[in-house]
Amino acid sequence: MSNKVSDFVKGWSGRQEPTIGERIRNAFKSQEPLRYRLAMAHYKLRAMLNKLDIYIGRLQERDRILFERVVEAHMSKDTARASMYANEVAEIRKISKQLIATQIALEQVELRLETFTELGDVFSNLIPVIGVVKELRNAMRGVMPEMGLELAELEESLQSIVVEAGEFTGGGLEYVGTSPEARKILDEAAVLANQRMKEKFPELPTYATTVSQSQTSPK
Repeated sequence: MSNKVSDFVKGWSGRQEPTIGERIRNAFKSQEPLRYRLAMAHYKLRAMLNKLDIYIGRLQERDRILFERVVEAHMSKDTARASMYANEVAEIRKISKQLIATQIALEQVELRLETFTELGDVFSNLIPVIGVVKELRNAMRGVMPEMGLELAELEESLQSIVVEAGEFTGGGLEYVGTSPEARKILDEAAVLANQRMKEKFPELPTYATTVSQSQTSPK
């Protein structure tokens, strides 16, 4: 077994009795084995998915209440009130769509983390995952700032794992962008988000939608 492969096995499962040289080299590194750090990343990701599920449920309930008010205002021929509620519904659905797309993309990230935990195929296959997390982190900054911070922490953790795995396997990591595989995950998430929106959120009455759009369009 080569030195690099041997080092990777130790790094994956946890080093036993490190030498003085290893202790010096690892002084500024995480001392946890890669498998454990991936498991912790998976745990954080699962917590974020649960949080998103709860938040989307709350938005869906708020949307249901406002939707009923739109219908009531429409039946009362109160155009101004129907438009006001329709605008609120539109804003809620805009946020909901972004959260659902994020949720779907993170579910795909979770599947890949589970695979890595089983196979130990970290360096090459984890890079697209980091690209997805990076894109989601940027998208969530203006929607759920706290989620953006959590995604930034997850991205940093995955980056450190990839860097260390690269040292074992001879790979290098200078910059993680949005790879074609990462872009595919994000695009598929956007398509599925549109489908879920149709399932979770009923269409607004045509009248309310038309009035809302006419009042918000530029003059």
